[in-house]
This record gives sequence, C-alpha cells and structure tokens, in this order.
Amino acid sequence: MFRKLVIGTLGAMAALFSATALAQGTAADARAMLEKTVAAITTDKARTLNQINNGENGFLVGDLYPFCFNLSDGRLVAVGNPNVKGLLGKDAREFRDPTGDVYGPRLYDAAKEGQVNEVGYMSPKAGADKTWVPKASLVTAVAGLGCGVGYYK
Repeated sequence: MFRKLVIGTLGAMAALFSATALAQGTAADARAMLEKTVAAITTDKARTLNQINNGENGFLVGDLYPFCFNLSDGRLVAVGNPNVKGLLGKDAREFRDPTGDVYGPRLYDAAKEGQVNEVGYMSPKAGADKTWVPKASLVTAVAGLGCGVGYYK
C-alpha cells in the first residue's frame, strides 16, 4: 500500500513538474519552434498556417507558439495564442501594447530571410492569465511571410 502511494505521489509530482517546465518556454525552445515552423512552411505553407491557428502539431506548447504575417501587406495570417486571435487579419505593423508602445514595425522590420532577429515587447501569454508581460520574439522571413516565436521573460 505504501509503495503504491509513493509511486502515485512521485508520478503526480513528475507530471506537475513536466507541465510547469512546458509552461515557461526558453529562448532555445523558441528558436527550435521557429526552425520547425520555417521547415513546415517550406514544405506545406497552407497546412502549416492552419495548424498554427489551431494550435496543432506542436505549434502551441505551454506559452510558446508561432505567429506569421504577410510581408506584402503586414496582415497577420496565423497565431497560435488563443488570447490574441482577434489580431488575425490585422496589419502587424500597427500592433501596440497597453503601454502605448507600437512594437509592430519592429516585428515587421525584423523579418529578414536567412536571419533570425530578436524583438522585445509586451504580450499576453497563451492560457487563462491574460496579463500583458515582457516578451522577446525571434523573427525571420520565409515564403513571403514574416514568422516569429516568442518567449516570455
């Protein structure tokens, strides 16, 4: 009986710590997801954008998710964060946070093919807490899109 209790407790603790670890992504995690996003878009752009918007195929892990906007018109075409779905179709160059910081032009300008550039701004995390917190996004360009994955600081 005691053995089952200990094993059950350890299993629950492992699950809790795993969920906690996934909840807060790192810069390395963001870079890995960005690389995955670029590879997937290169293979099947339409399918990948749909998967990002639906948080499928590993495109929403804890607080990590990709976003993509058209380089032609700045329009946001995909975002994995359910708390900012209202931004879909909006011009990313006009994005601002509640403090008044217009960070959209920095995101747009950072999208350069063959480069990964970091942009800092405020954003709500994916999940129940919709508080705006400091974030850094790694941004690149692929197939006519600017895409990024951010991590919260």
